[in-house]
Amino acid sequence: QVQLVESGGGSVQAGGSLRLSCVASVSSYCMGWFLQAPGKEREGVARITTGGSTDYASSVKGRFTISRDNNKNTLLLQMNSLRPEDTAMYSCAAGVGGICSLAVSHFSYWGQGTQVTVSA
Repeated sequence: QVQLVESGGGSVQAGGSLRLSCVASVSSYCMGWFLQAPGKEREGVARITTGGSTDYASSVKGRFTISRDNNKNTLLLQMNSLRPEDTAMYSCAAGVGGICSLAVSHFSYWGQGTQVTVSA
């Protein structure tokens, strides 16, 4: 069974930074970070392939950086210049197959999530 465990969430003031980590029990070609705010659908934040190709949601470009350590099956998300609208539950996910995008449907395995709260 594939397991994904996130850590690093917390509460910060606007303009602050957080670093999220996710440890996976298996290696996956495509891994990503997603957020879900209360009452809203889950949406993609950033994704990365084993080769290091990345893509970001327009709302986080220039502020967030996704990276991974393939040897340790670890996924990271460095979040800078945080805004109150970034407040959400953040989850990491692993995809199967050769497609890597920000679409929720392309990911099969999900972590439990870690809460990020940004105050004004």
